[in-house]
Amino acid sequence: MAASLISTLKLVTATRENKTSPVLQRRQKLIKKIDEQISLAIAQANGETFSPTKFKNVVNAETGITEYKQMPKRIRAWWWETYSPTKFKNIVNVQTGETEYKAMPKRIRAWWWEAGGKLNLTVRYGARIIELAKGKNSIELENLAAVLPTLDLVRKAVEAGELDEAITKVSRAVELKLD
Repeated sequence: MAASLISTLKLVTATRENKTSPVLQRRQKLIKKIDEQISLAIAQANGETFSPTKFKNVVNAETGITEYKQMPKRIRAWWWETYSPTKFKNIVNVQTGETEYKAMPKRIRAWWWEAGGKLNLTVRYGARIIELAKGKNSIELENLAAVLPTLDLVRKAVEAGELDEAITKVSRAVELKLD
């Protein structure tokens, strides 16, 4: 009887090492979002539009071919009321029956509010608000000019690992709801 083809290969038991810890991965994710918020704040302060892009696989409706395209990335402002992001959606034209891929305005939930003449800024991990200190979930600011330095300070705190416990707590809450 001939040896199987698999038996001619060198088989071993191997496990892939996770080079970064889950805490570090969550920290990097939050830092990336804070960087986007800083870029958005700078653009808004300069009267410009901030529109980051990402690459995405898109299926062409006519040909059925998948293409790798650069698409606008959605960013939700944590404090700005005038920012209105867009989303892309397939819209069917009722008269012609053709499907078009169009930019549509996206409804956003404000992540900031005014209370007593002051501005409150929350820091979010996904859709959840991070508790910055025991029982404290927002940062009180004097005005909009304080947003950039505050976000920069929060970014440095995340880099230093000061919010790792809070990020882990929020991440676990999401995991428990999924189970």
